[in-house]
Amino acid sequence: MARKFTAIIEKDEEGWLVSEVVELQGCHTQARTMDALIARTKEAIAAYLEIEEPVEVATEFIGMQQIEM
Repeated sequence: MARKFTAIIEKDEEGWLVSEVVELQGCHTQARTMDALIARTKEAIAAYLEIEEPVEVATEFIGMQQIEM
């Protein structure tokens, strides 16, 4: 059965797209396009899971909010 992970995606000051996998501490990557970012994020998750102990995900992603002040 496929596992689902949550990635937060942001654009940095130089225009790169950056993803961080919420459930896997320190699992992140970057790319210039969204397609490349998704592919690299999948590669990063696979590499993380090969190296780290099995992860039991106890969080549930609820959503994102931008708050302007």
